[in-house]
Amino acid sequence: MRVGLFVTCLVDLVRPEIGFSALKLLEQAGCKVEVPESQTCCGQPAYNSGDAATARALAERVLRDFEGFDYVVVPSGSCGGQIATHYVDLFRDDPDLKARADALAAKTYELTDFLVNVARIDRLSSDFRGTVTYHDSCSGLRELGVAAQPRELLAKVPGAKLVEMKDCRNCCGFGGTFSLKYGEISAAIVDEKCRNVRATGADAVVLGDLGCMLNIEGRLRRIGDERTRVLHVAQVLAGDA
Repeated sequence: MRVGLFVTCLVDLVRPEIGFSALKLLEQAGCKVEVPESQTCCGQPAYNSGDAATARALAERVLRDFEGFDYVVVPSGSCGGQIATHYVDLFRDDPDLKARADALAAKTYELTDFLVNVARIDRLSSDFRGTVTYHDSCSGLRELGVAAQPRELLAKVPGAKLVEMKDCRNCCGFGGTFSLKYGEISAAIVDEKCRNVRATGADAVVLGDLGCMLNIEGRLRRIGDERTRVLHVAQVLAGDA
């Protein structure tokens, strides 16, 4: 399988190690992985802010960069959701681009969804000693149906024990530009998420979206929690945690 890895802006600029973990997992699954050097933003920030022209221009670039692959894999529910569910809306008035967006959406997968339902991996050469709790990101869960997949994979990691938190499916408060526009509401939401994370006593909170990861980790550190690790699921699955 020839896979195009859509790294995402946040991974590229803030936590590139997550991209390398995703690459490792895909190669271990037997995929031929390519990372187009010309890739840039998926356009979600512009789309969410009502700047359809910028979002459309970025989406056209993603089409050019990735439509030639057998599959497109994204270590992010939000960026994956943008490509798989919102590009069709952006191109609804252009039949040719809409058809291309439909085709791209059909082969775009969030990382854990791809590993479970396409690559169908049955084991992982990783190790993690400790307890983890999983946070479901809004876009991955509600736009792509990612919930059971990361948990199924975490169960294959020797030494990892999953402890579910209260309201694991509730938003962390990030929401992209929401956290900028509605800072006080966002802070209240992430405070509740952090309370639920800490109540589990888990060694780490694991998730599949870097926006959520940075938001939760930042709040945990600001309230003085230096113990709880905040990890992308790719890092745990690849043995890079």
